[in-house]
Amino acid sequence: MAWRPEEDGLRQLSEYLKNSLSGHDRDKQKEAELMLMNARNNNDFVNYLTYIFSTPELSRTLNLAAPSLFLIRYAAAVNLKNHIKLFYSQIPPDQLAYIKVATLNVLRDANSQLRSFAGTVITETVQQGGLLQWPEILQELLALVSNSGGNVSVETQEGAMGALAKVCEDNRKLLDKEFQGQRPMAVIVPKLLEFASHQNPRVRTFALGTLKSFIPQKSQVLFSALDVYLQTIFQLASDPDVQVRRIVCQSLVQLVDSRPDMLIPHLEGLVNYILAQQQSADHPELALDAAEFWLSVGEQDQLRDQMGPYLERIIPVLLAGMVYGEEDALRLGGDENNADVEDRVEDIKPQFAQTKAGRGVVSVKDEESAPGTPQRNGTPQPNTDLEEGEVDDDDEDEDDWDDEDPENAWSLRKCSAAALDVFAVNYHSAVFNIILPYLKENLSHTLWPKREAAVLALGAIAEGCMEVVSPHLPELVPFLISRLSDEEPVVRQITCWCLARYSEWAARLETPAEKQRYFEPMMEGLLQRMLDNNKKVQEAGASSFASLEEKSGDKLKPYVEPILRQFTECFRRYKDKNMYILYDCLQTLADNVGPEIAKPPLVELLMPVLIERWNKIQDDSREMFPLLGCLGYIAMAYGDSFAQFTPPIFDRCIKLIYANLQQHMAFMSGQTVDQPDKDFIVTALDLLSAIIQAISPEKSAPLVQNSQPQFFDLLSFCMEDPTTDVRQSAYAVLGDCAIALYPSLDPYLPKLIPILIRQLDLDAIPDTDSENGFNVLANVCWSLGEIAARAPTSRLDSYVEPLYRGLLSLITNEEVPDAASENAATALGRLGLTCPAHLAPFLGELAEPFLQSMSKISTSHEKASAFVGFNNILEKNPQAMEQSLATYMGAIAQFPLKGRQGQEYNDVRASFARVIDGFGGLIGKERFEGFVAGLSAPVRAKLRDGYGVGVGGGGA
Repeated sequence: MAWRPEEDGLRQLSEYLKNSLSGHDRDKQKEAELMLMNARNNNDFVNYLTYIFSTPELSRTLNLAAPSLFLIRYAAAVNLKNHIKLFYSQIPPDQLAYIKVATLNVLRDANSQLRSFAGTVITETVQQGGLLQWPEILQELLALVSNSGGNVSVETQEGAMGALAKVCEDNRKLLDKEFQGQRPMAVIVPKLLEFASHQNPRVRTFALGTLKSFIPQKSQVLFSALDVYLQTIFQLASDPDVQVRRIVCQSLVQLVDSRPDMLIPHLEGLVNYILAQQQSADHPELALDAAEFWLSVGEQDQLRDQMGPYLERIIPVLLAGMVYGEEDALRLGGDENNADVEDRVEDIKPQFAQTKAGRGVVSVKDEESAPGTPQRNGTPQPNTDLEEGEVDDDDEDEDDWDDEDPENAWSLRKCSAAALDVFAVNYHSAVFNIILPYLKENLSHTLWPKREAAVLALGAIAEGCMEVVSPHLPELVPFLISRLSDEEPVVRQITCWCLARYSEWAARLETPAEKQRYFEPMMEGLLQRMLDNNKKVQEAGASSFASLEEKSGDKLKPYVEPILRQFTECFRRYKDKNMYILYDCLQTLADNVGPEIAKPPLVELLMPVLIERWNKIQDDSREMFPLLGCLGYIAMAYGDSFAQFTPPIFDRCIKLIYANLQQHMAFMSGQTVDQPDKDFIVTALDLLSAIIQAISPEKSAPLVQNSQPQFFDLLSFCMEDPTTDVRQSAYAVLGDCAIALYPSLDPYLPKLIPILIRQLDLDAIPDTDSENGFNVLANVCWSLGEIAARAPTSRLDSYVEPLYRGLLSLITNEEVPDAASENAATALGRLGLTCPAHLAPFLGELAEPFLQSMSKISTSHEKASAFVGFNNILEKNPQAMEQSLATYMGAIAQFPLKGRQGQEYNDVRASFARVIDGFGGLIGKERFEGFVAGLSAPVRAKLRDGYGVGVGGGGA
């Protein structure tokens, strides 16, 4: 007997479902959501949801109008899908069977959204239970699309094809595995190829899109039918439906990435087709899909090198695609002078703290693109999976683009510019020769969209065509500088970016006359745009000036005062959003010119406006992140001169860290507080690190000793914080304190060393975050080495064995990255500075891995210090070196002997001399000389020249 609902329960649950989507009455919505959660306890909850979702006749039973019925059924579908996702294992078999039958029936529903959501429920059921729990679903969906019985409506075919597409895309790998000797894909692919020629364009689109989703995994089944697949794609290339042609273009892009060899015989036709689709003025999404073909081609050697004969056709189409469309031009043209208008909160993009690179880890700074730089975000995909509370029109293929801001959206214009950049990098002068007449015609065009696109094109080819463009730059750069005064803000904006692309050329000019003619006007022009009356031009000017700073380095030293004068005026005039890039400009300047900005008149010029901003910003403002980071660079550039500003800054950093840690504890204990943003701790710790490095210990020690809460107590919590970025910065601060403030640190070592030991456990690093975990580990080892270099024996002797075991495990584990392993070896060697007797019994075990790790590290004072410690251990147990003596002698030979560098390493050389002399006495002069004679010639020469070995003496 089929399950039937009780009318009262049905009516009540339907009311809850309708109210759960009642966005205009939040109280009613919350109550409904709570009642639905309670309803889960009813054994028939799933059956009720399934019945409501799958029963169009519900309107008669409950006397509902069509809009209300749709919302109730839709809400039931959403809740059913989420219940399957969360509680699949708890759903009884009979209810699962009911879901399967009923959901398939919904594929025949008249409403397209409900048909679409039926596919979502089917997909979730397969996802949670596995295809083996519902193997017949594929055949049932295929039969519906095929209309094998002849009684299936076009709408049902469409719904079934949508469901099949969802199931296939979510189970791609599973479908390509063998079950009972057959791959489901072997059945599906031929059917999809058949459906790709279906009379319904929606079915064709789904079929093609599903086949496309199989390409990246390089399915054997699909690739064995690749000729048929290509033939199908080519047949649909002229399909009257735009969405079908979009999928054709996207499929070609996928094939370029996966099987470029298959496309080579068809290049002539492909180029013509892509160019035709790219010029579909009425269909910008199709044009964008086509343009992405060139970006993929540029990443494939096999196809990239074949594009030369087609450049004369491709480049003009790309240039045309870079011109703002009529609607965008109307929206952007004559943009207002809005520099005095306050920013809205939603206009300010979230900023995040930069992760502090591990000590001993080479940090590669991410180069942020200036405004206008082409960036590829990928092709947006249709939204096929509605989530709770979402209502999506299945008939509208909406893309996740920001239609409100064409400058920020990934568009045909940006894609075309990016493709031009790719071709310029690969074909250099050939591209420039094609583009040169275009530039001459359009750089001074009376229509601003033409001028703007020409400037964009000139910037796009900068990287690839620099060599051939350079002879023209003496003429082009002054022209571009004049464009900085263009009446259209959009042209001024793109000109800033374009000049930044050529700033390296200007920065490399050597003669005073050249600098005066090109570099200084470029610098002055960008500085002026930083105070433009349009905020977007301000942003572009600031971002481009930051790029100029990076390319110029210390060549900016003669210009620091006028630059800082402009920056201080920006601080006075900028609204909140542009402050972020202004901080970047200031910290880049400080990083490049260093103490040059620390001259008293310049300090008096900058710091009042910076402190004014510091006082204005609230502790919970996200602007605090770039401000703290900027102050860190200022502190390092000022050095001890920064001390006069540190007390309130240091105190506020302590308070920020303390408040964040308190909020974290409250959140973890279940109190009704928001989860804290740990970037506040990271940026505050990084600034404390910079202050401790910058100012003298006499001035920093009182700050540390008198902080409230106590500095090292607070640091100990950060050292065990669950967030890796916090721990990484905390250990950087710990190491800095060991270097600069060891007397202040010493009393807290009994509390901090056990924490350090716990961090050496590799099992504590989660597999999901191993990269960041190893960066933390590198800082842990670095800070431990700095402590070991200064702590007395009495502070470390009771911890030597666990420290040794932890460090050795890192050195000997091949999965540990070099940065962490080498820092661990350095720390282990430096432990021998104060605890050699405690480590001597382990020398036979540690010598070889220590020496191997040290061989990878370039000569430095830290490495020298580690060898002095190692030599101390060796002198306590020289017999243990028998197996590693040759490696050790090679390590000695790596250190410089003469000149200024030789003098810098006198301590370690004296230590080596003692060890060599000791070996001569231990095993006898003649035997030791014989051993040395068996070493390589370069090592023998270094030992002879530096330590007198082999010239009649046993040591230096």
